[in-house]
Amino acid sequence: MTAPASAREALALVTDDFTELPAVEGPSAGDGPIGWPGYDRTRAAAAARSGETESVVCGTGTVGGTRTVLVSFEFGFLGGSIGEGAGARVAAAHAHARTHRLPVTVLLATGGSRMHEGMRALVQLQRLAGESALTRAAGLPQLAVLRDPTTGGGWATLGAGSDVVLALPDAQVGFAGSRVRPPDADPAAYTAASQLAHGHVDAVVPAGELRGVLGRWLSLLTRPARGPVPPPYALGATAPAASGREAVARARRPERPRADRYLAEVFTERAELSGDRAGGTDPGTRCGFGRLPDGRTAAYAAQCGTATRPAGFRTAARLVRLADRLGVPVLTLIDTPGAANDAEAERAGAGPAIAELFGAVAEARVPVTALLVGEGGSGGALALAAPGNTWATPDSYFSVIAPELAAAILKRPPEEAAETADRLRLRPKDLVALGVVRGVVGARPTAGPGD
Repeated sequence: MTAPASAREALALVTDDFTELPAVEGPSAGDGPIGWPGYDRTRAAAAARSGETESVVCGTGTVGGTRTVLVSFEFGFLGGSIGEGAGARVAAAHAHARTHRLPVTVLLATGGSRMHEGMRALVQLQRLAGESALTRAAGLPQLAVLRDPTTGGGWATLGAGSDVVLALPDAQVGFAGSRVRPPDADPAAYTAASQLAHGHVDAVVPAGELRGVLGRWLSLLTRPARGPVPPPYALGATAPAASGREAVARARRPERPRADRYLAEVFTERAELSGDRAGGTDPGTRCGFGRLPDGRTAAYAAQCGTATRPAGFRTAARLVRLADRLGVPVLTLIDTPGAANDAEAERAGAGPAIAELFGAVAEARVPVTALLVGEGGSGGALALAAPGNTWATPDSYFSVIAPELAAAILKRPPEEAAETADRLRLRPKDLVALGVVRGVVGARPTAGPGD
């Protein structure tokens, strides 16, 4: 299936029951707010070519069973540019969404602000940002689909400002449009694939799969579970560790169950966020929303057993804040030897990133449940812990720092790391006694005869 070229084609790609909202008045008659010579004729010609009277088409439709406000850009109308008319239509669409408690989905294809209206066009970006902020404050999700091209102020407001950002393959995406970039600029940087790799887009989705993916996201973001997520059952060893050194060894076994197994056990389907929106991704941190067996949604942030990068902490903070705003409870899975401590991590802001996640968890109004499923290494692990609602599996440990590093700090020889582990009281049952975790989870009960 080819990428949609027009606003109506984009709408038909995702819904079969689009109902257009009443048209909103465009810019002043004649040659517009700054008297651009021939602007009236230019608009008339654009309307004749595209079949639209403005660069956006707004309405409602059902996508995957969820009703949403849809804003689709018409690139054939003056390059999908944003002027007063487009700003008025998008503002009305957001107001409709807030009145009727509907999510907002924007199908972008724009070159940015409209030159023919000068600064009156540019200030529409403030208007769009303000409308988005009001919709955000109302607790309604906003999703963007980036078509070709998505550049300028449209990308920097309705696109990058959305909660979930999807892109079609081969879409040109960037703040700088093709005519205003430096002549030696690398064209690969202005693509959907590049934006995904650098943490600014959540997924690149083929046109033929867009309806299903978008429908899944809309469903997950609008059906929050009620109350905290119960801690998952243990999937690995259930016998208590006899010593601290044994607890550390068990948590470090390669065959121990990792985050993916726990997520598959908890959720029937999932959709994942990607990236910290600050230039980075961390493949060792999984964040997203998943469907529980009762059909309701919970959010998750899971460490996968590697040292967590600054981008991982920022992505997790982004997940927690989004879930909190949408009223979705959160499950975190803790499993890291610690925060990445190399020079690159320091330059990327390891400390500020960890602080951001600590703050997001502390400020969350929705219930957060945490389960320690493996290694709990220092503050890099504690940042995902839920104060008062953290649990542990029997094959895990939590320590102020890794035993080897604790020995080094205490100026002990490396061979005393095992003894240090014993003294740190890092076993699950020690953590319960210390009041650090609420309890140690067991295996799922086996059904008895006749059950």
